[in-house]
Amino acid sequence: MEKEVKIMISDETEAHPVAMLVQIASKYDSSVYMEVPGKKVNAKSIMGMMSLDLKKGGLITVLAEGPDEAEAVQGIEAFLSGVK
Repeated sequence: MEKEVKIMISDETEAHPVAMLVQIASKYDSSVYMEVPGKKVNAKSIMGMMSLDLKKGGLITVLAEGPDEAEAVQGIEAFLSGVK
Protein backbone atom coordinates (compact mmCIF):
# COMPACT_ATOMS: atom_id res chain seq x y z
CA MET A 1 0.00 0.00 0.00
CA GLU A 2 1.26 3.46 -0.87
CA LYS A 3 -0.04 6.92 -0.02
CA GLU A 4 1.26 10.45 -0.47
CA VAL A 5 0.89 12.48 2.73
CA LYS A 6 1.22 16.21 3.38
CA ILE A 7 3.32 16.93 6.47
CA MET A 8 1.42 19.17 8.88
CA ILE A 9 3.41 18.73 12.10
CA SER A 10 6.05 21.29 13.04
CA ASP A 11 9.72 20.75 13.88
CA GLU A 12 9.94 17.70 11.63
CA THR A 13 13.72 17.73 11.55
CA GLU A 14 13.98 17.70 15.35
CA ALA A 15 14.76 14.37 16.98
CA HIS A 16 11.48 14.05 18.91
CA PRO A 17 9.02 13.94 15.98
CA VAL A 18 11.38 11.66 14.04
CA ALA A 19 11.65 9.36 17.08
CA MET A 20 7.86 9.33 17.36
CA LEU A 21 7.56 8.37 13.67
CA VAL A 22 10.00 5.50 14.16
CA GLN A 23 8.03 4.31 17.22
CA ILE A 24 4.77 4.42 15.27
CA ALA A 25 6.25 2.54 12.29
CA SER A 26 7.88 -0.04 14.58
CA LYS A 27 4.60 -1.12 16.17
CA TYR A 28 3.44 -2.62 12.87
CA ASP A 29 4.47 -6.02 11.52
CA SER A 30 4.55 -4.69 7.95
CA SER A 31 7.66 -3.29 6.28
CA VAL A 32 7.25 0.49 6.29
CA TYR A 33 9.20 2.98 4.17
CA MET A 34 9.13 6.73 3.70
CA GLU A 35 10.05 8.15 0.32
CA VAL A 36 10.89 11.62 -0.96
CA PRO A 37 12.24 12.36 -4.44
CA GLY A 38 15.59 10.61 -4.71
CA LYS A 39 15.50 8.82 -1.36
CA LYS A 40 13.64 5.88 0.21
CA VAL A 41 14.32 4.89 3.81
CA ASN A 42 13.13 2.30 6.29
CA ALA A 43 10.66 4.13 8.57
CA LYS A 44 11.76 1.90 11.46
CA SER A 45 15.35 3.23 11.26
CA ILE A 46 16.04 6.35 13.30
CA MET A 47 19.19 7.13 11.30
CA GLY A 48 17.40 6.68 8.00
CA MET A 49 14.50 8.85 9.08
CA MET A 50 16.80 11.59 10.34
CA SER A 51 18.42 11.69 6.89
CA LEU A 52 15.14 12.82 5.31
CA ASP A 53 14.59 16.55 4.91
CA LEU A 54 11.05 16.68 6.29
CA LYS A 55 9.43 20.09 6.24
CA LYS A 56 5.98 21.27 7.24
CA GLY A 57 3.82 21.53 4.14
CA GLY A 58 6.00 19.08 2.22
CA LEU A 59 4.86 15.82 0.70
CA ILE A 60 6.16 12.38 1.56
CA THR A 61 5.14 8.97 0.27
CA VAL A 62 4.41 6.33 2.90
CA LEU A 63 4.79 2.74 1.68
CA ALA A 64 3.90 -0.38 3.63
CA GLU A 65 3.80 -4.05 2.73
CA GLY A 66 2.61 -6.81 5.02
CA PRO A 67 -0.27 -8.06 7.14
CA ASP A 68 -1.19 -4.68 8.65
CA GLU A 69 -0.08 -2.37 5.85
CA ALA A 70 -3.32 -0.35 5.75
CA GLU A 71 -3.16 0.31 9.50
CA ALA A 72 0.52 1.27 9.24
CA VAL A 73 -0.11 3.81 6.50
CA GLN A 74 -3.13 5.22 8.35
CA GLY A 75 -1.21 5.52 11.62
CA ILE A 76 1.69 7.36 10.04
CA GLU A 77 -0.63 9.56 8.00
CA ALA A 78 -2.54 10.53 11.17
CA PHE A 79 0.68 11.51 12.93
CA LEU A 80 2.08 13.49 10.00
CA SER A 81 -1.27 15.21 9.46
CA GLY A 82 -1.35 16.37 13.08
CA VAL A 83 -4.39 14.25 13.95
CA LYS A 84 -4.40 13.36 17.63
